[in-house]
Amino acid sequence: MDHDAVPVLEALARYRDAGELPFSPPGHKQARGADPRVREVLGDAVFHGDVLASGGLDDRRTRASVLVKAERLMADAVHAEHTFFSTCGSSLSVKSAMLTVAGPHEKLLIGRDAHKSVVSGLVLSGIRPVWVEPQWDEERLLAHAPPAEAFEAAFAEHPDARGALVTSPTPYGTCAGLRAIADVCHSRGRPLLVDEAWGAHLPFHGDLPTWAMDAGADVCVTSIHKMGSGLEQGSVFHLQGPYIDPLTLAQRADLLGTTSPNVLIYAGLDGWRRQMVQHGDRLLGHALDLAADVRQRLEAIDGLHVNDRADFVGQGPAADLDPLPVVIDLAQLPFTGYQAADWLRAHRHLDLHVSDHRRINTQLTHADDRHTTGALLDAVGELVARADEFPATPTVCLRSPADLRMEQTCLPRDAYFGAHEDVPVQEAEGRIAAEMITPYPPGIPTALPGERLTRTVLDYLRTGVEAGMNVPDAAAPDLNTVRVVADDPPHTPRLP
Repeated sequence: MDHDAVPVLEALARYRDAGELPFSPPGHKQARGADPRVREVLGDAVFHGDVLASGGLDDRRTRASVLVKAERLMADAVHAEHTFFSTCGSSLSVKSAMLTVAGPHEKLLIGRDAHKSVVSGLVLSGIRPVWVEPQWDEERLLAHAPPAEAFEAAFAEHPDARGALVTSPTPYGTCAGLRAIADVCHSRGRPLLVDEAWGAHLPFHGDLPTWAMDAGADVCVTSIHKMGSGLEQGSVFHLQGPYIDPLTLAQRADLLGTTSPNVLIYAGLDGWRRQMVQHGDRLLGHALDLAADVRQRLEAIDGLHVNDRADFVGQGPAADLDPLPVVIDLAQLPFTGYQAADWLRAHRHLDLHVSDHRRINTQLTHADDRHTTGALLDAVGELVARADEFPATPTVCLRSPADLRMEQTCLPRDAYFGAHEDVPVQEAEGRIAAEMITPYPPGIPTALPGERLTRTVLDYLRTGVEAGMNVPDAAAPDLNTVRVVADDPPHTPRLP
């Protein structure tokens, strides 16, 4: 295929050069109707690229197949059989994949370290989750993806499960043994879905972990806006193998997706594919060299430890590690990751990816250079030098990550849509959650609908919020109250 081609960008250029005059949405009519104050901030190029997908970018019957051509080029670039573009982020893409594999009340094996978008998919679909335990790092207090053996055991107990879903890489850069998990699924004629939102760059450099399609996964969901050059909400999902019908997957995506996709997002996806095919090896090679240097320099700062392969793969249970998420452990310093992130934004205008009770994640991509990493190193050095200036914060109550595991008593959909009440957090122990409570980022729910709340989990969340944790999806983000199933009625469906 001709990877110099960028069908979406070329169609936008044709639209502009032809002087098309729209009597259709969007109502700003190529920026003419936009508020000048908005145009001053956004620039007119944003509005000029904002056209209808059909009846603008393409004709009303999409006879030029602009999007289809762009998707085929993307599939060829990453060794997939089919690729689908999404303007609703990987949150929609992963739901589409789930609904293709399983229906209401059917079982799906899912790693319990899944993103909240997966739980949202369970709520919408009525799929019954069979949770597969992550591998807990008791020393560093975080989770890695479940191993193949855990999926093997789950299939043995639930042979009627329709497939499996695993998250890899995790937001901390650790990767699952995808090839072995795919073998477990395929030995039973079942598909493997991989939420690889943080791994869009993996196919384009040989020194990065093996990506899902090359490892044998059937569907892989990637967020181009996370580690690539796409715009926010730009996502693609890829398909291969005999276990999932591409037409069914496309129809599920159509069921959930918008009928007014943002063509600018399509253009970002299309242009990023060309960039990676032509220059990805060089760009990512530079990023890897830069990350190695940053890791070494941060490690030399007293009080800091940068988590590396020795931590997560050598001593830990991860199968591989993407080194571009530079995860800094602050356990030896008198402040939390929440405090560190807030200080870096307020005082040095640096925005971080993940922060938690003891870590910050300073994510690097192919866009970084010596200037950006120099600013990062200077800012983190000053942060550590001012450690004594930070006020004391409450201790987050987390003895072991395994203590956060709770009983799933009913389908997430039943608990979420059933009658509920808000109770004081002190009275929520033993009640069934009717909401997600998710530290964000990274967006992995600590509690989800249908789980029976324990004192350990409530104490972790309450003290986490007091220490700076953000739980934006809770009905009461301050966690003074928790939304639970009303009166826990005896007719609430129980999972056997």
